[in-house]
Amino acid sequence: MNIDLAETWFLGGVEIPGRLVLAPMAGVSVQAFRRQGRRYGAGLVCSEMVSVAGIQHRNERTLGYLRVSSDEHPLAIQIFGSEPAAMAEAARMVEAAGADIVDINFGCPVKKVTKTGAGASALDDPGRACRLVEAVAEASSLPVSVKMRRGVENGSRTCLSLGPRLVEAGASSLTLHPRSAKQMYTGVADHALTAELVSLVDVPVIASGDVTSRAKAQTVLGTTGAAAVMVGRAAQGNPWVLREMMGDAREPSREEVVAELVLFMRETVRELGEHRAFGFLKKFYGWYLGRGRFPRPFKQELVMLPSLDEVETRLFAAAPGARFVLERLLSELPDPADEVLLDSLPISIYGGG
Repeated sequence: MNIDLAETWFLGGVEIPGRLVLAPMAGVSVQAFRRQGRRYGAGLVCSEMVSVAGIQHRNERTLGYLRVSSDEHPLAIQIFGSEPAAMAEAARMVEAAGADIVDINFGCPVKKVTKTGAGASALDDPGRACRLVEAVAEASSLPVSVKMRRGVENGSRTCLSLGPRLVEAGASSLTLHPRSAKQMYTGVADHALTAELVSLVDVPVIASGDVTSRAKAQTVLGTTGAAAVMVGRAAQGNPWVLREMMGDAREPSREEVVAELVLFMRETVRELGEHRAFGFLKKFYGWYLGRGRFPRPFKQELVMLPSLDEVETRLFAAAPGARFVLERLLSELPDPADEVLLDSLPISIYGGG
């Protein structure tokens, strides 16, 4: 089976230049992660989920998720909430921020999200789920996508009855992760369910779950008829998996790994600030340096260092040639001034002044 993963498709009126979608992942999908994903072959990238309650309360950290860089497009910003009016307000802000697509999260299984009626719990209330989609579709001119699980309970087929109703409510695309919310990330994604959903709706379906290689991506696309596949955990600290899926199976050199990690660190500091970035980045060291690329104790050494400057110094000591790779990467990035900043959004959306 040889499916062209570089083939263009459309989500609503948005042209997506490739059939790989980089998943929205909480605590991972910062702007630096998304920009890297686009460089390595993702046709569409997604923000981590943004709380509409945080938007309503003008929480500074929440609003920070709405910064958009020129090299992210096409970009979907994902929102979650349980009240139609709040979701509509968030959709308007997503559009003003410069996103290309507004995505709704009906898939998150984490209790602090589901207990509010958001995330995967919306699957147990189809009427409310449809009202949320309708509110978002009416509030914004952007195409609306919905990411969902098969259902809350193991073995559930809720997605098959709800999916067509979400399309009727205004969804231009559906993403299905065919595990139940109770499964979290255990077991195997049942893509036979994805194929059934594809047969029931006339909008593009994105297949999510267990897509870890070019062979797996092509198999899922070929057996389900999905328009695209979503890549999640396999790309954490490993943009080279996207490159492999696009047909370039070269393993990265140590210098390339270190250069990408240092660039990711610097871009994350620019986005989150030094203090937040210091703790946030620690999980990425193992993701980048694992897979046999560096000895395991090296990651532990980095985690114990007291500053990001010292982490960077130690990385360059381990792979001196990475400095030259980094220089090349930096020369290819767009000017940070091309980013949509919060103070460039309409005051009426933020309220006040």
